[in-house]
Amino acid sequence: MDQNRVIRWGIAGPGRIANSEAADFGLVPDAVLLAVGSRSADRAREFAQRHGIERAYGSYRELVDDPELDAVYVTTPHPQHLAIARAAIKNGKAVLVEKTFTATVAGAEELRDLARAEGVFAMEAMWTRFLPAYVTIRELIKDDAIGEVRQVQADLGVDRPYDPKDRLYDPAQGGGAMLDLGVYLVSFAQHILGAPDRIMINGSLAVTGVDREFGLLLGYDDGRSAALLGSIRNASAGSARIVGTEGWIDLPPRFHHPSGIVLHRRGKDPQPLDRKPLGHGYPHQFIEVGDRIRAGEIESPIMPLDDTVAVQRILNDACEQLGVFHQEDETVEV
Repeated sequence: MDQNRVIRWGIAGPGRIANSEAADFGLVPDAVLLAVGSRSADRAREFAQRHGIERAYGSYRELVDDPELDAVYVTTPHPQHLAIARAAIKNGKAVLVEKTFTATVAGAEELRDLARAEGVFAMEAMWTRFLPAYVTIRELIKDDAIGEVRQVQADLGVDRPYDPKDRLYDPAQGGGAMLDLGVYLVSFAQHILGAPDRIMINGSLAVTGVDREFGLLLGYDDGRSAALLGSIRNASAGSARIVGTEGWIDLPPRFHHPSGIVLHRRGKDPQPLDRKPLGHGYPHQFIEVGDRIRAGEIESPIMPLDDTVAVQRILNDACEQLGVFHQEDETVEV
């Protein structure tokens, strides 16, 4: 494989998330942001001009059909991910799909199975797992720095005033606290503890029927647990803690993009560990995708597709316990 190969990227969906990621793209080595696609040609052109992107397409089909693209980053609302990523994979394009990966477990399983069948790289854009702080966390746990990990605690809340037109309050766009903020919490817990044996939740719904706040407890048969709090009704610190038998690791706010952590070991003073990311932290996931594509691999061992499906199951199970049922949007033209 050509280790110096330049990976040519396209973005599907020039929204807020894509804007933030594109602003950091210059820090990604051996990569170029070549194209952007949108259902609106005007939005695509405006986004392309803002970020110096060569090609702007007024449809997702034109984007995934571009023969010079190696990878497509899907940043549309959750229910549209399945249709766009499916089309890209079938065209031989690697995909990096915004979290939450899809709106349903069936959708996540379909993309996982399709990518494997086609031999095409696919990954959920859980960028936090690739940050230097998380690399250090994995190393500390592997080295038994805090003993056997038994508990995870985390919260993530934002104050988003109720507006039925807001994407976060729109069921058709996969709105709600769980798929937007809960995915960070659940993926964090699953990364550290694995898939749970039990899922218990308490929460409330907005008038539109989406989940507005939740307290989620993940239980394991051996007594381990994760306690997770999420909300779009009120802000919270956004901190996290990993607790072991010999100490704990604190992730200061906001835990999903920390520039450092604090290691606490029994009988020792707290040890701050500075781990600043590149830019705002987004380049690390693109670097991972590029490295795997160059190596001829179709999954990341740090964010494997089985982890994505496991997280999706927790998210949808928890939502359904609250009476929230998500659907994929197969009406998107691609």
